[in-house]
Parts: sequence; C-alpha cells; structure tokens
Amino acid sequence: MSRFYVTTAIPYVNAKPHIGFALELVQADVIARYQQIKLGEDNVYFLTGADENSLKNVQAAEKEGKSTSNYVAEMSDRFRTLTKILNISNNDFICTTEQRHIKGAVKLWQTCNPEDIYKKFYSGLYCVGCEQYYTQEELVEGKCPEHKTKLELVTEENYFFKLSNYQRKLEELIDSDQLQIIPQSRKNEMLAFIRDGLEDFSISRSRQRARGWGVPVPGDDSQVMYVWFDALSNYLNALDFYIEGELYKKFWVGESYKLHVIGKGITRFHCIYWPAMLLSAGLPLPNKIFVHGYVTVDGQKISKSLGNTVDPFELVNKYGAEAVRYYLLREIPAYDDGDFSEQKFLQRYESDLANSLGNTFSRVTNMIERFGQGKFNQAENINAYTSGTAKAIEYHLRNFQFDKALLAVFNLLAEIDVEIDQTKPWVMARTGQIADIQLLLDKWGTMLLDVAWYLKPFMPETAIKMEKFLRQNKITKSQPLFPRLNN
Repeated sequence: MSRFYVTTAIPYVNAKPHIGFALELVQADVIARYQQIKLGEDNVYFLTGADENSLKNVQAAEKEGKSTSNYVAEMSDRFRTLTKILNISNNDFICTTEQRHIKGAVKLWQTCNPEDIYKKFYSGLYCVGCEQYYTQEELVEGKCPEHKTKLELVTEENYFFKLSNYQRKLEELIDSDQLQIIPQSRKNEMLAFIRDGLEDFSISRSRQRARGWGVPVPGDDSQVMYVWFDALSNYLNALDFYIEGELYKKFWVGESYKLHVIGKGITRFHCIYWPAMLLSAGLPLPNKIFVHGYVTVDGQKISKSLGNTVDPFELVNKYGAEAVRYYLLREIPAYDDGDFSEQKFLQRYESDLANSLGNTFSRVTNMIERFGQGKFNQAENINAYTSGTAKAIEYHLRNFQFDKALLAVFNLLAEIDVEIDQTKPWVMARTGQIADIQLLLDKWGTMLLDVAWYLKPFMPETAIKMEKFLRQNKITKSQPLFPRLNN
C-alpha cells in the first residue's frame, strides 16, 4: 500500500452537528494522521462533507422559513467549521449541491449497467428521517427501528436498481474479506441480510415529492435521484470522477487503499448498496469499511426531542479541542456505543490529562531542570525504551481500537511515574549519585519524546507542544499541559 484514501459519512444538514459526528471526524482524523506519518502527506487523502439533497433538509428549511439553498449552505458551514475547531486534517469538504458532485452523480447513473435500472410503480412504508423504505418485518412496534416514528405510506412510480443481480457476488466479497467490514459483528449482520435475499431498491423519487430538490435523473425531468444514490457517489466526486481527474486516478483507480468510516445506522447503504452500484458501473470497490457505534448521553440515545444533544462547539470552547478529542477516542469503545456525560468527561480530564500526562511531564521536566542543568541526552536508537508500545499502537490502529492504542501510550507514563517513585532521584542527589540521576533523566526524557510522537495522530497540538519543549536548548520549569479544572 503506497496511498491511502479515508472518508467519513456526509451527514444531513437538517440540524446542527452533535457529538456523534464529532466522534466520527476525530476517529477518521487519527487514521489519516497516522497514515500521513507512514506514507507521507501527499499519499494520503482525507474527505468529509455534508449531504444537502435530502428531503429532511427541505422540511427543516421550510420550518425555519428559509429557502432550501440558503438553509443548507448555512448549515453546511457549521459542519465545515466543526472540522476546524476539532483540528481535523481533511484535504477536502464536499457538499452535494456542488457541480462536481452533481456531474459525478449523473455520470455514475449513466455508467451503471442499463439492465440494472428499470422503472415501476411501488407502494411502501417510508421514513423521511432515514430516507429509506422499510418492510413490515423490519418495523419495531410498527415504527421506524432507528427513529421510533410512524412511517409514511408512499405510492409512486420510481426507478429501481436490480440489487438482486449482485447477491452472490456481494456475499463472496464480504465473506472473503475482499470487502472487509470491521468489526466482525457488523460483517455478520451484513452477511445475514444478504443471505435472507436481496430485493431491488428504489433509486429515484418523484420531483413533486422531493419538492424539486435533488439531482435530476438523466433523461427524466419528472424524477430526482434517491438521496442515497447521489450521496454515496460523493466519495468519487470529490476526486473529480466526472472528468476522471488526477485525484481519481491516484486515490480510487490507482494503487490506493480505500477506507470508509461510518456509523452503524448506515451500514447497509455502504456495505451492500454502494458496492453493488460500483459493481454495476465496473468501478473499483473500497477495501474496508469501519463501523463505529453511537454516542449516548447519560445512557440515552441522542435525540432532539429529549433535548439531550451535546454541542461539540460548546464543549471545545469550554475544555479545548485536545481534551474533547481525547475523551471521544479514549472513553467511547471502538465497536460499540459509548456514553458521554460531563461528569465522566471531567473524570477523564483530571485523571488522565491533568494527572497522568500533565503531572508526569511536569515531574520529569522539572527534574531535568533541577538535577540535569536543563539537559538530557536522547537515546540514539528510535523507540529504545518503547518498541513494544509502537507495535501495540500499530496493531490497535489497524483494528481501529483507538481506546486501546491510547491506553498503550498512557501505560508508558505510568511506567515513568512508578520508576520515579522507586528510584527517588531527590534522595540520590543527597548522596551525590549525579551520574546515575542523569542516566535516568536521559531515559525518561527520551520516553516522553516517544510519548509525544505516539500522540501525534490523537492529540496533535499537545504532541507538538511536548516535543518543542523537550527539544529546547535548556529546559526550564514547564507550564501545565492540562491545568486542573476548578469545578
């Protein structure tokens, strides 16, 4: 693998961004930054964006008394700003009303095998929140399994995609891990869904029901593309698929590893519908799809109706981006739902950031100033004391276990703390063991430089601050990396 392409999902912009999408941005950012270290920045491309073409966006605009175009532009800017305040390293941010996206979505439709697309009348139960039809068997107490709302019975003539044509091929690809789904539980869900029998799905909506909003179906002005058909193509369109530009050649068609990072609620679209569309069009498939869980708040799913949404902007403004990044990566399990509460956040901040990281950094640098005249000698060999940690981080990030990778880093800090307490340099100084103290300072200073290096994908600002401080000509008393909170 010489190139790497990583994407997040593109969220609907019918509401302000919440902590759940912040999690996805930060997870994808860690992956991108880690690959940039390994492959070089020019060989990694990181995409995120916003889905502006949904009917739910139109309804939200109407509720606000704004034009749809003005509303989605305003809301997309909020998501774009979120990437900046979280220090996300994305190369691009695509919106689905951009011409490059519209042209690419049309091209994908036209590139699909014509025998896979047909028109018919259909009646089904539709959830606007999911932008998806459901069967009676999929409902929970007669309601949408995701939003717990009643569904709308829709009857109209639409274009359909022959998903059934790709049942055997999709099963083979997923079962063999040619299209790898992480974690295994999500892979098993998709295989079970396929083996139950795939049904063709609608890929257009009447222009009337879509309120005239969306990408027009080529050659049929009475229809617009189903939002998922056009939205999924953003992964191609940000690479200039419609003109088959250099980015497309480099990161999709070329020798590039392609990874999608998504939430569990949209697994079927990315693991079944999207690969089938690409197969129909004769285009390369992604290599891997990582599916994360949801962020709950005080044990409950985030819901506007419950009023329990967490504003990541407010959180960053109060505690800083580095602390928010750390909490999301360390506290939320890689594969399952994880809970946010301000109490848990404060506990993590104090115990891990202020104490384990901040206090250990201060202890070592203060002793370097006091006993080493502000200097220490870095070990010549890379990872001289921490090679096991480097291997652990590599393993855990390959499996998207961000929490375990961070735990490996913080175990190093615990090792330093234990050794300080055991050796007691301040006692050694009273007995004149200056040379022995210097050897310890050299070791601990080198280990802190390794910690800074390992933290670069997770907490880039903190890593830079640590490294800059440790590499100055003469180390003086340090300011706290994470000041204790007066709460």
